[in-house]
Amino acid sequence: MYRLNIVTSFAAAHCLINYQGECENLHGHNWKVEVMVTARELDKAGLGIDFKILKAETIRLLKTLDHKYLNELPPFVGISPSSENISRYLYEELSGILNDGNIKVEMITVWESDNASASYYE
Repeated sequence: MYRLNIVTSFAAAHCLINYQGECENLHGHNWKVEVMVTARELDKAGLGIDFKILKAETIRLLKTLDHKYLNELPPFVGISPSSENISRYLYEELSGILNDGNIKVEMITVWESDNASASYYE
């Protein structure tokens, strides 16, 4: 097995639902997103997946979140757009795009600050 990682980012605002504290108020983050995929085999060029493809698909998805108020977006209506829920959403969406029998999205980690992150995997 091979494991490939990329790191990218987006900026967005949110407020946590059913939370007692400052984060229930509108605030923003410069979110860092780490995407980890596995590949069972390499192609003729010796690649599991071209980093260019992995980055492009991730950035395309993140553009739907970038500079938005996450609470108003369909994936987060009625649920808290926490780092945990964002990582699950990104995992599910990227899995639908990238998983092909050889490539599998293994884990998504979402950092809301330099010191706090949440990951989702199955």
